[in-house]
Amino acid sequence: MRDADRGQLSIPVIEAAIGVVLVLAVVVGFTLGVPHPDGTERQLDAYAHDAATVLAEEPPRHGGATRLEEVSASAARFERERAALEERLTRVLPANCMFRVTTPHGTVGYPRPAGVPVGEATVPTAGGPVTVEVWYV
Repeated sequence: MRDADRGQLSIPVIEAAIGVVLVLAVVVGFTLGVPHPDGTERQLDAYAHDAATVLAEEPPRHGGATRLEEVSASAARFERERAALEERLTRVLPANCMFRVTTPHGTVGYPRPAGVPVGEATVPTAGGPVTVEVWYV
C-alpha cells in the first residue's frame, strides 16, 4: 500500500484558505455592490398623487368647487388659470421634478421626455379627467 506516501493538509491551512475565500467574497460583494430595489416610480407616483390631491382640495381662484374643477370646466377658464396652475405646481413639487397636467381643454407644464420613469395620478372632475404626470429632471 502506498498510503504512507500521501500527504495531508493540516487543519489550520484549510481554515486559512476558507477564511481567505470568505474575506475575498465579502470584499467583492462590497466592491460590486448589491442591487437594491428601485423605488423611483413609486416615489414619482406619490409626488403626482400629492400634487393632484392639493389641486383637488384647493378652493378655486374664480369659480367652481375646486381648482381642478375650475380649470376643467371650459377652455376659457383653463386659459385664464393656466399660468396660476403652473406656478402652483412649481411650488408644490420638489425642485428636481418636472410636471405636466393634462385637462380636457389643454395641458400645462413641460413636454414629457421619452424613456424616463414617470409618476401619474388622475382626478375625475365634472369637466373630465385631469392627469398629473411627474418625472425627475
